[in-house]
Amino acid sequence: MNKPFRIISADHTGITVENLERSLAFWRDVLGFELSHTAHQTGELAKEITGVAGAEIKLAVVKTPGSHNIELLEYLAPPDRKQVALRPCDVGSVHVALLVDDLDAVLERISASDWKAAGKPQTLTSGPNKGKRVIYVRDPDGTTIEFMQQPSA
Repeated sequence: MNKPFRIISADHTGITVENLERSLAFWRDVLGFELSHTAHQTGELAKEITGVAGAEIKLAVVKTPGSHNIELLEYLAPPDRKQVALRPCDVGSVHVALLVDDLDAVLERISASDWKAAGKPQTLTSGPNKGKRVIYVRDPDGTTIEFMQQPSA
């Protein structure tokens, strides 16, 4: 018999990065997220959590203004980890959507970093997000973040 359960809430989104310090500098210094904590996981704990034999992970968690956090993970081992250039249309690709008050200001700050907008902001014309301005941005590791701005009142 299946025991019933319920999801209480989302806790965090984990993003694997090539260089933790570079990514942390962006999330903290460019986007203004607050550093919650750092950790180092290795040995049996890291293996059993991730399913990756020999995993060694340096991580940092940054706090969003709401209740959702971003966990940045740099795998120091195993040595055969790969850089995969997933596009938003590729199976397995995920993104985080962040609601901002001024999309143009965010894009100005991003243009001074190594992150790049995928195109130009667009205003949605239908559906539950009608009127929101949205754009995808990609970091140097290929991670996609969606920025969304509510319509002007």
